[in-house]
Amino acid sequence: MTAFAASHREVAAQLMSRYAIFIVLVLVYFLAVAISDAFLVPTYIFNVVRQVAPVGIAAIGVTYVMILGGVDLSIGAVISLTSVLCAVQMNGDQANVAMAIAISCAAGAAIGTINGIAVALTRVSPFVLTLGTGVAVLGLTQIYSGGTARGIVAPGFREVFNYRIGDVVPVLAIAFLALAVLGLLVQRFTVFGRQLFLIGSNRRAAHLSGLSMARVTILAYALSGLFGGFAGIALLARSGVSNTLSGQGLEFQVLAAVVLGGTTFEGGRGGVAGTIAGILVLVIAFNLVNISGLPYHMQLVVMGTIIIVASAVYGQISARS
Repeated sequence: MTAFAASHREVAAQLMSRYAIFIVLVLVYFLAVAISDAFLVPTYIFNVVRQVAPVGIAAIGVTYVMILGGVDLSIGAVISLTSVLCAVQMNGDQANVAMAIAISCAAGAAIGTINGIAVALTRVSPFVLTLGTGVAVLGLTQIYSGGTARGIVAPGFREVFNYRIGDVVPVLAIAFLALAVLGLLVQRFTVFGRQLFLIGSNRRAAHLSGLSMARVTILAYALSGLFGGFAGIALLARSGVSNTLSGQGLEFQVLAAVVLGGTTFEGGRGGVAGTIAGILVLVIAFNLVNISGLPYHMQLVVMGTIIIVASAVYGQISARS
């Protein structure tokens, strides 16, 4: 009976660890509802999802890298570059929209591939390497744009993404959720997804099994860059204006969401579903302090505190598993 009880507690602890971030999300949501009934209105909820779409999309790709045991600090710069690139390539002409999107995605994937090759073939820390890439990409963005806002968004581009189906659900929110589902399917039902966890949890075992760690690493970073390109396009669609610094600082929100979602820097655990829950926790927290009418800088302090507390709660739950 004692052994059965111990086994039962162990299973319960494992389930609690796996679903900790979702428990935190539910608690934060009910807190939000208690403070403002706006969180019960579907239009407002989907507007929140639309608001977080660029960061959420980027976080999907970074999740792959962090499951692998790496990190991508260049993601904010990639978002800035692809947003500006997309606007410049459109040049106000609807006929250029498809080409602009394709070029932006290709640019993001190319930067990610360069990161992946460098990480795979050198012993440089991914933290330092991608930080350097981010600085270089930021410089390239400034050179390409001349340090000023360039490019004209084509007529209808922003309107399509911000159109509300049934006057409730923005197309941009649907695009974000669709990419999240795609990211989850890649993680769970592909050989690549399983290889990520194997390498992240035990690199030696992965090497001895004959797994091509360089190939998986390059692909993971390439996908991170690709999703960064998607995020840059989403940011342009949301704002309608290109800005050379539009992605500056977003890498910290991305990393906060991924870590909050249970994907650790050590690798081998976590996943896209947790990341999406993590980003929702962050955006609900931000909207709570925004509703309270606090100054912007105080909002950052409060939101940072919420992140720390939520992470601490998650850590305590995980430690019992």
